[in-house]
Amino acid sequence: MGRRLARDPRLRRFRPGGDTRMNTGRLPTTIPEYLEHLRRSLAGADPALVQDALYDAEEYLRSELAENPGRSEAEVIAAVASSYGAPDEVADIYRDTEVKVQTALRAPPPRPRGSVLGRFFGVFADPRAYASLFYMLLALATGIFYFTWVVAGFSTSLGLSITIIGVPLLILFFGSVRVLSLVEGRIVEVMLGERMPRRPLYTARGRSIWQRIGDMFTDPRTWSTLLYFVLMLPLGVLYFTVAVALLVMSLSCVFSPLALLPGVHLSVWMFGINLPEEAPWLLLLVALFGVVLLFVTLHVARGVGRMHGLLAKHLLVKTAQFA
Repeated sequence: MGRRLARDPRLRRFRPGGDTRMNTGRLPTTIPEYLEHLRRSLAGADPALVQDALYDAEEYLRSELAENPGRSEAEVIAAVASSYGAPDEVADIYRDTEVKVQTALRAPPPRPRGSVLGRFFGVFADPRAYASLFYMLLALATGIFYFTWVVAGFSTSLGLSITIIGVPLLILFFGSVRVLSLVEGRIVEVMLGERMPRRPLYTARGRSIWQRIGDMFTDPRTWSTLLYFVLMLPLGVLYFTVAVALLVMSLSCVFSPLALLPGVHLSVWMFGINLPEEAPWLLLLVALFGVVLLFVTLHVARGVGRMHGLLAKHLLVKTAQFA
């Protein structure tokens, strides 16, 4: 995205050697300073957007610095100010682009209903409810995988830490957890509609390998990501159980009147009464109850999707970057 931002006409007023003053002060002279300006300019924005913006900006600036080995960071930043832009301008572009992308990707919201019944039955037209229901069914498989990966990987690498291969294995394990957090973030964003990072976590460059390894171990997001993956097993079991139970119960009630068809041998018992034989007229009420329960299931799924999206945002995204 950095290259696309560099071509944005709203950033063309900056010229190398000219007036490069910004709303936030003088033009930064180092890449970390530029990124810190950008971070402050994006204060209040979605944490996932900030993570993507920092990664894109660093990637672009580092590539320009690599292409100009004979120039200092200050000279490169001054030279690219006319193409990439100052931090406050880049922040504005990201905010505008985010609105356009979210508008294009998200399904149009259902038409607002004025009455309580309209809002209740209107969930039938909300695609997010169906996507959340599918996520609840999928969560059991992903929860088992995440839990197994974390428990097996962490225990194995920690147990081998006294050997020569233990520390590299532990570092690779934490790296794999960060990759999995991006994968889970894409699943959460697509199915639950919660904005999640699309780029890896920004990490300060120019630090030694041991300092960066230490940052990985001391980063709170590393441990919150592990917590999220461990929690996904009980949550996955809960989501799957609730979704299957509600679906089976509602669909069984909806199709219960099939027991009245000739040649269909279906027993529907309620309060010790065999409804097809003793009270067939109650089957219509049972079917009506099943329809209502089906709408309740969609509401529950949509609510679970919203709550889980917030949980994923809290544990998988580094919100401390706003400090």
